[in-house]
Order: sequence, then structure tokens, then C-alpha cells
Amino acid sequence: MQAAATKTMTNLDAIKGAIAAKMDAANFSSWIAPLSFEISDGCLVLAAQNQFSADFIGSVHSGVLSAVAAECGLDLRIVVRGAQTVAAPSANDNAPALAYTPAATPAAAPVAFDSFIASDENLFVLSACKKIAAGAAQFSPLYIYGAAGCGKSLLAQCIKDSACGRVVMMSGGQFVAEFTRSLRDRNVFAFKDFCRNCDTFILDDVQVFAGKTSTLAEFMQLVMDLRAAGKNVVLTANAAPSSLTGFDRRAQSVLASGLVADIAAPNAYVKRTMLARAGLTADVVDAIASRVACDGHLVAGVVTKIKTYSDLMNAPVDMDVAQRLLADTLQKSKTPIAMVKSMCEKLGVSYDAVCGAGRARGLVLARQMIMAVLKATTGMSLTEIGRVCGDRNHATVLYAISQIEKLKQTDLVLAAQINQMIMECK
Repeated sequence: MQAAATKTMTNLDAIKGAIAAKMDAANFSSWIAPLSFEISDGCLVLAAQNQFSADFIGSVHSGVLSAVAAECGLDLRIVVRGAQTVAAPSANDNAPALAYTPAATPAAAPVAFDSFIASDENLFVLSACKKIAAGAAQFSPLYIYGAAGCGKSLLAQCIKDSACGRVVMMSGGQFVAEFTRSLRDRNVFAFKDFCRNCDTFILDDVQVFAGKTSTLAEFMQLVMDLRAAGKNVVLTANAAPSSLTGFDRRAQSVLASGLVADIAAPNAYVKRTMLARAGLTADVVDAIASRVACDGHLVAGVVTKIKTYSDLMNAPVDMDVAQRLLADTLQKSKTPIAMVKSMCEKLGVSYDAVCGAGRARGLVLARQMIMAVLKATTGMSLTEIGRVCGDRNHATVLYAISQIEKLKQTDLVLAAQINQMIMECK
């Protein structure tokens, strides 16, 4: 029995030596040496420390490991130490490495992009997304920004579903969590390699990195490395690169180095189309669309509520039912404070900061834009506008409005953004 154990140990040492001979020293030391080796039921079983390491090794090094195992007449299994789950190698599935299971996505690319209802203002950003998904884009990174509910995440998912090659997609929160965990588990190089081993990298909600110096530095290096390697990078955020708070000038410059495209909130056409897909009659659609906020998430919630009611009650939704069913959702007259808070969200600044004494360049510009929009959409006096924006005097408001009028003459992006906010506040 002792002789059999010695023989097994010798076989494992020989297998390790064979693997080491086929790999460079750095990869073997980082990935293979820490594994537990075992031969069981005709299989070479390699136990990794965690799921992240197991799936990365299965994706990147399974070829070498399988070849060595086959030379010894063995099959290969990669498992997590102490777990029974087998890690299946996959070339285009980042879910195991990030320890989450992605939702089912449409198989056909046209179906995925058709789920995004494009208004005239969003045709440009939609075309850019299709271009980068087809692998024919000459711009990277593609930076898409807009307020919550505009469809940024939906477009990112559409790109993921239809892009060629290996795609890595995660949210800003997931990136922060996985980077932090890799530091804790001392396998940060596994995380770095995982993010770089792709053809298209998509990150949703870049603004999450605000104030996270180490994570932001790692992400900026990732973006530059991917771009240098000719890979596609798609980023989404709630504000333009120059308006991101908590980002240094270098980070803002890198984010703006590709194609920056804004995405407009759903207009009347988009809202009507979404509601019509719920099976409502034209008169009900028109009545609801005019009283639902320009927020894609909110409209999608209305559609879900209507469909659920029709399915459960087996009855169509007429005007009376719609008004009763959506009483908590249908928009009433907007208060000035509600308008200011909505614009703060779109501009990526907090309401408290706008009403505070901060003098940061981006914050001052946002404050001035909000004052100009209030003047254009309400009958409030300059003194009333100043009171809503932090008890500022009428001279400050007058100066802010004049500054914005000057900037609109030379900054077409700012002018378009202000026009969009005016349309949403009316």
C-alpha cells in the first residue's frame, strides 16, 4: 500500500514536470504550482483555491493540461478545492470567472438590437454600437453617456449578444468587487489576465469608480492595454467624461480618447412604441405616453404592469383601468425641486452639491445649466430660481444664465444637452 502511494506521488511529480516543460515559468508558478494534484478514477483532478482560478485555468491553460493528461492515459478535471462542481472550460463565457450567471440573451443579433427603440436623436449612437459589434469600428473606446433610463445598459447588452469573439461584460460594481477580491485572494494577475483575454470588453456604469483611486488606476491601465492591442472597449456612464466627478484629468482624457456619444431620453415616439407593444389601444397609448416620465426604466415598468394585469385578469386594459392601475406612476405637475433633482441626476451631480457652496468647475457648470433650464421652462423669477438652487441671489442667477447663453454659441454638445433637459422639463 505504501508502494502504491509512492508510485502515485512519483506519477504526480512526473506530470507536474511535464506540464512545467510545456509552459513558461511565470505561468506555471502563478497558476499551476498552487493547484492540488490527484489521480482518481482515471482522471487527473486539479483542485484550485477558488472558482475564479479554476475557470480561468480551464479557459486559458486547459489545452496544455489536457495534452499532458492524455499522454498519461488520463482525463482532466478542474475543480474548486472543497467543492464538487466541475469547472467547464469556455471560450466566450465570463460568468463563472465572475461567480455569477448571466441572464439568457437573444441568439440572433438583429433581435437584440431591435429591442432598442431608437428615436432620431439616438440613431447615431445605435449605428456606432452596431459598427463596433460587427468588429468594423476604428474607434475605441466607445463611451456612451446619458441619464438613467435612456437605454445605455440595453445597448451594452445588445453589443455583447452580437459581438464576434470572446466578450467580457461587467458592471462597474462587479469590477470593483472582483478587483478587491483578487487583491484579497492574492490572485490579482488572474483578474488582469481574464479582463485582457477578450476581443471586446464592456463595462456598464463607469461613474462607480469615482473616488476609488486604486481601482480607477487599474481600470485606466486596462483600457489603454486593450486599446493598444486593437481590442474593442465599450463604456457607459451617466455623464460625459469631462463632467465625471471624482475622476482626475488623465482618466477623463483617456475616457474621451475614442468616440463619445450621448444617448437621449425616450421621447414621445419611443414611449408610444413601448406602450403599444403591451397591446394597448392607440387612445390609451397616447393618453399614458403624455403622462409618463421620459425614463425607459419607468416605461418598462408600466409595460410589465399592464401585461401582468392582462394575463392575470384575462381582460384588456382600457382608459379607466389604466388610470386606476397606474395612479402611482402617471406624472403630475413637476415641482421646481423635482425638476432640479432630475437634472442633477442627468448631469451626474448631487442635489446637495448643487445647492452647496462648492466651486469645482464641473459643479459650477452644472449649477449654471440648471438655472438656465429653469428660466426657460418655468415662470419663476430670478430670485425664486436662486432660492431653489441653494439660496443664491438674483445677480448670481442672471450671471449664470448669461454664461450659458455664451457657451451655447460655441459648444454644440452643451447646447444639445440643455435643449434635451428643457424638453424633459416642459
